[in-house]
Amino acid sequence: MKDTMAEMGARNHGDPFYRLSSLSDDPVFRSGGRPRCIRADPASNSAAMAAHSINGSSPSNHGEDPEKHAAAIDTNDGYEISDDADSTQHKQEGVKQVEAITTVFSKKLLIVMFILLYLVSFIDALGQSVGDSLAPYVTSSFGQHGLLTTASLIARIIGGVISLTIAKVIDIWGRCEGFVVMVIITIIGEILKAVSHDVETYAAGTTLYWVGHIGMNYVITIMLADMTTLKNRLIIFGIQGTPGIATVFAGSRIADLFYHHANFRWGFGAFAIILAAFAVPVCVVFVWAQRKASKQGLIQKRNSGRTAWESTKYYFVEFDVIGMFLTVFGFVLLLLPFSLTGYAPYGWRTPYIIAMFILGGVLLAAFVVWERFFAPVQYFPFKYLKDRTILAACGLYGIMFLSIFCWDAYYGSYLQVVHGLSITTANYVLNGLSLASMFIGPFVGLFIAKTGAVKWAAIIGIPFVVLGTVLLVEYRKPSTPVGLLVLFQILNGLGDGIWTPVAQLAIMASVPHQQVAVGLALFGLFGSIGSAIGNAIAGALWNNILPQKLEEFLPADVKNRTAEIFGSIEVQQSFPFGTPERDAIVAAYGDVQRKLVIAGSAFLPLAIVFIFVWKNINVKRLESTHGTQTKGTIF
Repeated sequence: MKDTMAEMGARNHGDPFYRLSSLSDDPVFRSGGRPRCIRADPASNSAAMAAHSINGSSPSNHGEDPEKHAAAIDTNDGYEISDDADSTQHKQEGVKQVEAITTVFSKKLLIVMFILLYLVSFIDALGQSVGDSLAPYVTSSFGQHGLLTTASLIARIIGGVISLTIAKVIDIWGRCEGFVVMVIITIIGEILKAVSHDVETYAAGTTLYWVGHIGMNYVITIMLADMTTLKNRLIIFGIQGTPGIATVFAGSRIADLFYHHANFRWGFGAFAIILAAFAVPVCVVFVWAQRKASKQGLIQKRNSGRTAWESTKYYFVEFDVIGMFLTVFGFVLLLLPFSLTGYAPYGWRTPYIIAMFILGGVLLAAFVVWERFFAPVQYFPFKYLKDRTILAACGLYGIMFLSIFCWDAYYGSYLQVVHGLSITTANYVLNGLSLASMFIGPFVGLFIAKTGAVKWAAIIGIPFVVLGTVLLVEYRKPSTPVGLLVLFQILNGLGDGIWTPVAQLAIMASVPHQQVAVGLALFGLFGSIGSAIGNAIAGALWNNILPQKLEEFLPADVKNRTAEIFGSIEVQQSFPFGTPERDAIVAAYGDVQRKLVIAGSAFLPLAIVFIFVWKNINVKRLESTHGTQTKGTIF
């Protein structure tokens, strides 16, 4: 019921990403890619580039013996994975295309593009906030409130796994093409949720929505990375996440108005229309810039010479469709039973639950074998995990989401049922985490721009997360004042708002431009899997413990209504405070919520260990040594 830090990372959220001529004289906007001095013959160009690296040009020491400059190069700096892949001849068409597009950008057009992407993020964040606020009532309208995490679990797994495919799409075809596809999928998902009359249709809509939502925010993140230097990137990322500061309040209120004065269907349908309207200008700017770059000869159209059938086979192999499906279905079948056991006739002994577990494990094992021995093009970039910074940054993101979603999945329902808060007020509390995360984002960017210290920024976030989560073990109970719960949300939000962008930057600083998209896709995959596992744990505890506790605590005359009460938040709220029935429901909620918090807290030590595994990368020193990662007119 909250923004995922897949989202917080891509949006914030996500939300959800380099070369200086002189650190002492660093213009905010630079026209890189083709340095202004490169207008003469190749020999003079090379001499000019060696004499003065400006605006995305290659530094002079790249072609020299590295041992002669060992003292000048920090061994903890990044760009360690296949620098060759970032050379012009190795770049894929989508990367070449975006570098050509940013080359024809003016400073004013660059600012316009930032604003347009910001508006799309604002509408998307607002629509997500409204949808999350309405979700418990949608599932309750089908009498299956406990399946709240099930639809979310499937959606997040698919959304995370598909990001690796999206990375290939935008690297091969282009950023604009990927953006359009993701917007369309998001809109279709919203429409399906709007017209749903059963939980299956709603789950399908939710899955499509999350695939599109995660994918769209991911593509926006890559676009912003294409238009910024490492040193200043988190400033833009932080600003891009600030729409949530407004949508935290507006989304809950809008959801309340839709629920009481219209219906939840218009809450989804309206944002399908609005998102389309705000996405069109982004596409117009990209298409215009692409045509301008083509006229200048910066983009060369290439004819593959393949027939339609040959192209189908080519992309089937290139996107490793077999590997993708093995991953998606493997994780879904392995994790889904945790949320379904409460509805299964024999619980964990139900044959189809056992079969799902076994088949999920077999598919994941088959995926490893396929990727290792048979895949012509590997879907999962295993080579990236050989770099300890990339592996640990991805691990931090996954564990962070795992922890959050253990105790957050049913938190909105808890606030409404136990503390009697309205939809609006409950979501103010719930989104306090996102609010704090978005607020701190630009300041994290300024800290990095000033110091360049990536690892130390992550260390600063540790006490916020530890205090915010561990204290919940003691205070997540019905007698705790709501104000204290808000404080814990803010502490967690500050910590997560530091960890997420800094972990993204650690990955981006470890790879060249060609591989930024795949690196961040891998990052998002870990976040989605972490949130899915957290959802699975929460769903397992909720669907197995809450019915038992309701059966135990409810008065004898209503025990026969246990299933009905468990299945609907509206039925739970229909009993007034002070009645034996409401007291029993509150006690049952309190018991299961405490267990959820304990489960989430147990993973935090591993997250902290991951931070200390990182290399001590300093992006200011990295850029002064190796140059800017991106090309063209950039921030």
